[in-house]
Amino acid sequence: MADDLAWSDFEVESDVPGPLSLVGTFVVEQIIRTLSKSIINQPMTHRASRVPAPDGEAISRLLESLRQLMFPGFFGPMLEAEADLDALVQRELDEVEKDLVSQCRIAFRYWRATGDTGDPHDLTEHEEQSCIKRADMVSSEFLESLPEVRRLLALDVLAAFEGDPAARHTDEIILCYPSIRALTVYRLAHELHLMEVPLLPRMMCEQAHRETGIDIHPGASIGESFFIDHGTGVVIGETTRIGNRCKLYQGVTLGARSFPKDESGRIVKGGQRHPVLEDDVVIYAGATILGGDTVIGARTEVAGGVFVTSSVPADHVVAAPKARTRVISRET
Repeated sequence: MADDLAWSDFEVESDVPGPLSLVGTFVVEQIIRTLSKSIINQPMTHRASRVPAPDGEAISRLLESLRQLMFPGFFGPMLEAEADLDALVQRELDEVEKDLVSQCRIAFRYWRATGDTGDPHDLTEHEEQSCIKRADMVSSEFLESLPEVRRLLALDVLAAFEGDPAARHTDEIILCYPSIRALTVYRLAHELHLMEVPLLPRMMCEQAHRETGIDIHPGASIGESFFIDHGTGVVIGETTRIGNRCKLYQGVTLGARSFPKDESGRIVKGGQRHPVLEDDVVIYAGATILGGDTVIGARTEVAGGVFVTSSVPADHVVAAPKARTRVISRET
């Protein structure tokens, strides 16, 4: 009998009611009223009637234009000749400035409207103008920082090439390595963070986090010639300070050990919560280093899987006791 069935026997009629039609008008109205009341009573979970937050698509577009400026020819249009470079830079700068000014204005307006309490309010004309002026000034400063960001990224690319025997060419680093993508976004977002632009730097880094699996807070301080090999699962917290020529492998966490609380039991924000790595430190896969008072001295190596919560002097190796390995024959 099953062989006699045709696909037409399983066709669904087009006028089948939707899910809300199945529960009845009265129940639907009750759901709407209950949800609306819940939204109103929990203001931190909605911004339905206030200023918008920065736009994820606009941030993606901004990052793509910036990536083309950082690595022209690798991303975006190809150059027919070096004589065309000025025109390309001008075109991309125009795109960057347009999206950057727009999103910075939105970010400042959003932060001013919500404040530290998360309770939105309408902006006064003075507040509006203040946000616009601050955003325009920051955008100009950011554009001026781009040559220095390119210099740092070039050193990061060279560090990856020199630090990875699997790399055959620096082009491979730029085109393929997730650490360079994450560092590109981080170094750009870090500049905006230093200029105290709210929300936007964090949203930029979270886009890179989703794409690469590398989580770098824009507030972290990272020196020259930094390399993350493989990269997946790396976490670098907000107040981490990393010196020059440091190298991390996958799964490394530079995190906080504990959080002080105020009289009401709430976590106290700010302060040095994450570790410091001095110059030429190497941290191998899966190591966890915690604490704002933890300093890993220069030229120290931390072995894979090690859990560190106290400072280590310079020129040391940190390793866990060697595990006992048993080899058991399947024939016994």
